[in-house]
Amino acid sequence: EEARRLWRAVGRDNVMIKVPAKPAGLRAITQPISEGVNVNVTLLFAQEIYERVAEAYILGLERRAATGGDLSKLASVASFFLSRIDSAIDSLATARLKTATSGGERALLQTILGKVAIAQARLTYQGYKELYRGARWQALADKGAQTQRLLWASTSTKNPNYRDVMYVEELIGPDTVNTIPAMTLDAFRDHGRPRASLEEHLEEAHDFLDSLKQVGISLQEVTDTLRDEGVRLFADAFDKLLSAVEKKRESLLGAELDRQSCRLPDDLAAAVTESLDEWRISGKVRRLWAHDATLWTGEDEASWLGWLGITDDQLAHIGELRSIAEEVKRTGFTHAVVLGMGGSSLCPEVMRLTFGPIAGYPELHVLDSTDPAQIQTLEGKVDLARTLVIVSSKSGSTLEPNIFKQYFFERMRPAVGAGDVGSHFIAITDPGSKVQQVAEHDRFRHLFFGVPSIGGRYSALSNFGVVPAAIMGVDVPTFLDRAEEMVHSCASCVPPADNPGVVLGTILGVLANRGRDKVTLVMSPGIAALGAWVEQLLAESTGKAGKGLIPVDQERLGPPEVYGSDRVFVYVRLESGPDAGQDAAVDALEKAGQPVVRILVADPYELGEEFFRWEMATAVAGAILGINPFNQPDVESSKIATRKLTAEYERTGTLPPETPLLEAQGIKLFSDAGNAAALAQAAGGDRTLAGYLKAHLNRLGAGDYFCLLAYVEMNDAHHGPLQAMRHAVRDAKHVATCLGYGPRFLHSSGQAYKGGPNTGVFLQITCDDARDLPVPGQQYTFGVVKAAQARGDLQVLVERQRRVLRVHVGADVQAGLATLRQALAVAVR
Repeated sequence: EEARRLWRAVGRDNVMIKVPAKPAGLRAITQPISEGVNVNVTLLFAQEIYERVAEAYILGLERRAATGGDLSKLASVASFFLSRIDSAIDSLATARLKTATSGGERALLQTILGKVAIAQARLTYQGYKELYRGARWQALADKGAQTQRLLWASTSTKNPNYRDVMYVEELIGPDTVNTIPAMTLDAFRDHGRPRASLEEHLEEAHDFLDSLKQVGISLQEVTDTLRDEGVRLFADAFDKLLSAVEKKRESLLGAELDRQSCRLPDDLAAAVTESLDEWRISGKVRRLWAHDATLWTGEDEASWLGWLGITDDQLAHIGELRSIAEEVKRTGFTHAVVLGMGGSSLCPEVMRLTFGPIAGYPELHVLDSTDPAQIQTLEGKVDLARTLVIVSSKSGSTLEPNIFKQYFFERMRPAVGAGDVGSHFIAITDPGSKVQQVAEHDRFRHLFFGVPSIGGRYSALSNFGVVPAAIMGVDVPTFLDRAEEMVHSCASCVPPADNPGVVLGTILGVLANRGRDKVTLVMSPGIAALGAWVEQLLAESTGKAGKGLIPVDQERLGPPEVYGSDRVFVYVRLESGPDAGQDAAVDALEKAGQPVVRILVADPYELGEEFFRWEMATAVAGAILGINPFNQPDVESSKIATRKLTAEYERTGTLPPETPLLEAQGIKLFSDAGNAAALAQAAGGDRTLAGYLKAHLNRLGAGDYFCLLAYVEMNDAHHGPLQAMRHAVRDAKHVATCLGYGPRFLHSSGQAYKGGPNTGVFLQITCDDARDLPVPGQQYTFGVVKAAQARGDLQVLVERQRRVLRVHVGADVQAGLATLRQALAVAVR
């Protein structure tokens, strides 16, 4: 039955179904032959068994002929294994030589070494000739039957003392097949002696087999053992094959690698197809993997592609990650706090919010804000005496993680004692950075290095992402294995149209060039945190030179009529936790003709795949947009402006004074002279908070986006009103909306807001700090740093001629946001 199934499944005339020459196999040979199934009888080691195989073959032909079947297309071979026989006989003979008591016995044993396999093969061939002559065979031959050829298998020489081509040059004869390993074939080409050798030395062949009997070695026992062992080896290999196929099946069906699809309007679909074809013709995927900077701008892009091979490197050093996870668990830490910004903090934040606390491991927290209330809230959640602090800074020169470290290092002293503070800290940084020097000086527990050729936002699968993940108890080997599967799916050998990262990047790049640059991210609730990481990757990578993708994260889905023609929706759906409302809303958008990309994620561990998919997509989109996706010039501009302001504070003890353009209802409005004049003129006689907001929001046009830049604590009490405001603007103005918390967004989407297309209308929100916190060793406080960052942000936005208004809500942030929300509701009527 299995032979029939395989024959039908393959459906090729030249396929041969293997049947082992065991007793059950011998009984099975005749039937498939009679049905026209080609058979390779394998694992033959003995002449007597071969004769039974040949008889079964002839009987099958006779039965087929009796029913009128065609014999001319039937083929069969009998695979006779050679070198294994000599290896087994030699082993026995060598053992006997050690105990032989007579010279004659030793001479006989020496004679048979390396001779039995060829001797038996020559005698078997004589049997073959006898079987295929005479009237019985001639009757079948007249009907087109072919002989069952002898196939010599296992023909590489195992013993280096023997001639390396002996199983080839000694077995050459008509109607035989030799399956020669490549190395043996090369050797035969080099020094083999081709001749019709198969019928030479037949008397010697008989003598060798007789010698076996004389020294008490049973050829039958040897060949039976070899046959049984061969069946076992075949079965083991087949089991491994089935296991590999099953794992692949599970990855393709149960947790499919590339379950990515898209529905695009016809004109956009045609443009994407054309671009993918151009990538294929130009070999651009190969160029990307070959670090060809001319794929982008020809600048320094080749120096920033280390992320392409990071998963392989991480898996090779997985022991270090396991070690830190077990050490932290064993030490008894209950909390771990990542101090970082942008690429150093967003991946850990995704892992923290997606996987949550894992039993037996420390609960992970992330600090990426200089807001004093945010710092105090986090500090109140942890027991410093049982907390591990992770200072994460790629460059080592970033302001925020450095002052975070200063603060928590001092706060840790009274909790654990001055001598043990360093043991509660680890660092992740690039080699040679200032953070490395600090970690070594302060005797941190561990120091992990980043890869200099990986930029911060591409570092999720490097130590900046996986060390915190390991510490919080994530199964990092599984996570990286999943990521590695996506790496292979995006490899240089995968055609662009089948390459998930390339397809996604092509869609984003092509649609952006056609005006659909608002990449609206729809994430299932269980993986919602992924959106902030994708937001940074897309915005900071592509938003420059007046071009770029504007990612829209956490915008609640609305009906199709609230969206313009500048959107592309990407729905990342968690199959283990889908949201019916999202499903229905995305379906409606698709039916309305909006371009929709769908990505299915089976479980949270597939986020490893998503990190690489989006990194590849971003690099591809950058190439299509014609920008360098690995630099961030406008992020640096904000940092420079902030440093000037903090330096001014250090020198004078105060920030430069400001004059509001309006002060009402406990709120102050600020802007530069140009924006202030435009708003005053647009507001006309309505110089109220709502009037100014209305004038500002009326600056929005088709293709623009509205962005809230909130320098307040990121918590539920603040997030609700801010979300309500953005949705009110979206629904009234039919524009994309964004929400960023400062200074966190300065290290992510801030690049696109300043360097990307000038289509943003910005409302910056600042506050007074009810309780400020000192920065140890500095005159300025965290509140001053945050204020300087907000002012520096505003300054650069103004320099880039952005439409921006600042709203200062005072010390009671919740009340101030409520007032602002009410005024904005009036403004959008």
